Amino acid sequence: MPKYLCLQRALPGGGQDDRKPSPTQMQEMYAKFNEWREKFRSNLTDIGGRLGAGRLVTTQPAPDGPLVEVKELVGGYMIVTAANMEEAIAVARECPGLVRPGSGVEVIEIHVP
Repeated sequence: MPKYLCLQRALPGGGQDDRKPSPTQMQEMYAKFNEWREKFRSNLTDIGGRLGAGRLVTTQPAPDGPLVEVKELVGGYMIVTAANMEEAIAVARECPGLVRPGSGVEVIEIHVP
């Protein structure tokens, strides 16, 4: 079955809500996340996570100046196994907290040679 890379991305002009949830809200979010994870267990190849620091590797000297860090554009990732793009989108769309105001998920098919 095909695999899909799901990237959580900030949307242009999409004001993020940086308020931290209350402990009760956190418990509710984890419960919903666990339900989602159980429902799509067979589709979740790599549950992914948030991105941290990285470095650019090139054959040339790295360019000077401020570079856009991927973690500023991409909040996190996961890899989904699905029959088709529509099924992969359905898995991503139902993930609690993944699709929210100010962000979206880009679903990209992974081609394996």
